[in-house]
Amino acid sequence: MTPLIIITLVLLWQFVLLGYTFTLAGNAADEAARAGTAVPEGARAAACQQAGLDKLPNAWSGEVECTTGGGYVKATVTLHVPVLFPGAIGFPFDVKGHAGAVEEVKD
Repeated sequence: MTPLIIITLVLLWQFVLLGYTFTLAGNAADEAARAGTAVPEGARAAACQQAGLDKLPNAWSGEVECTTGGGYVKATVTLHVPVLFPGAIGFPFDVKGHAGAVEEVKD
């Protein structure tokens, strides 16, 4: 019975990590898109990317991709899903978070 309980706990923990990775990706994308709208037009992509990376814990590795145009700042955060412990090996699939915000224009 003990091995079954341990396997169940390990699987539950892995699902918690998967869900937390989705939460981190979505939050980082939201923060990145918002930060990209609050700076002058020429610095939007850099501010967006920096804000997205700042919102990620060190144990989660990933990429932040920002685009501007058409009146929007769009951010996509791609994170690697860790296996059992953040910062260790990861699964061969990624989690993506997407967000967008309307560009702020100051008159």
